[in-house]
Amino acid sequence: MTIKEFFKKITAPVIWGNLAGMAAVLVILAIGVWKGLEHYTNHGEIISVPDVKAQGVSDARYILNKAGLDAVIADSSYNRNSPPGAVLEQTPAPGAKVKSGHAIYLIINTTSTPTIPMPDIADNSSVREAEARLRSLGFRIGPPEMIQGEKDWVYGVKYGGRMVYAGDRLPLDARITLQVGSGSMDDFADSPDMADSLAVPTEDSFSPATESGELSDFEF
Repeated sequence: MTIKEFFKKITAPVIWGNLAGMAAVLVILAIGVWKGLEHYTNHGEIISVPDVKAQGVSDARYILNKAGLDAVIADSSYNRNSPPGAVLEQTPAPGAKVKSGHAIYLIINTTSTPTIPMPDIADNSSVREAEARLRSLGFRIGPPEMIQGEKDWVYGVKYGGRMVYAGDRLPLDARITLQVGSGSMDDFADSPDMADSLAVPTEDSFSPATESGELSDFEF
């Protein structure tokens, strides 16, 4: 084949037609892929995240969905100052710029107060130690109930007017009353048994004779 014949074949209309058709197909495919990605990723559509903190779960979902965003409950926590089911935290934060359809992760307040076991503090710690330990767990401490006993020593624990013991589960924010020893001897003297034991002996108690005139067994 001569060079002239070769150039004549590659410049034939049918070949150029095929190349043009292939190019057109590639362009159409490229445009289709680009448009599809643009629709899938919502290219250029930016949304400012609404603030749904303190909103109930249903209201938070409605607000986010209306803005074109998804609400996802990621976790729960407990805050005694917020109503049950209220949104405590959200990620991304309010005002962040995201694309439509972006997931907003929510942390909500538990619908029931969590409970924890009562530690072993009755007859096992001073009032200062007991209060520090209970407060670190989240309990609240009410005015103590003073009873007979060693001063500032914890003898019992009450919640709601009843005695509670180590291992009993109480609400996390329960208000605790500690039974604390007063350390006052007057408290002991008020007891009939203690008063008898502390009574000062009279002269008659040491009399060597009985009513019959016989000597006591303790006479020497």
